[in-house]
Amino acid sequence: MPNIHQQERRVRSAARERGENLRWRSTAKTLYKRLESAVEGGDADATKDAHGDLVRWLDKASARGVLHPNRAARKKSQAARLVAGPKS
Repeated sequence: MPNIHQQERRVRSAARERGENLRWRSTAKTLYKRLESAVEGGDADATKDAHGDLVRWLDKASARGVLHPNRAARKKSQAARLVAGPKS
């Protein structure tokens, strides 16, 4: 337990920030799962919408510093490959 008042505030704010970061990462995973199910379902409109939502969310998370930019780029690339389908 912190002994200094400023440390107590930092513990509280760090806990709040951890919760926010968890929410951003969890939502990104959920959006990726929605994209996977849309691709499996074969609905082109739903796939396009889910892909756009995921890319937008990853860009925002990267800009906020929740995700490393390279990780966001990797996830976007994986999503694009999923949408494109298997190679012929």
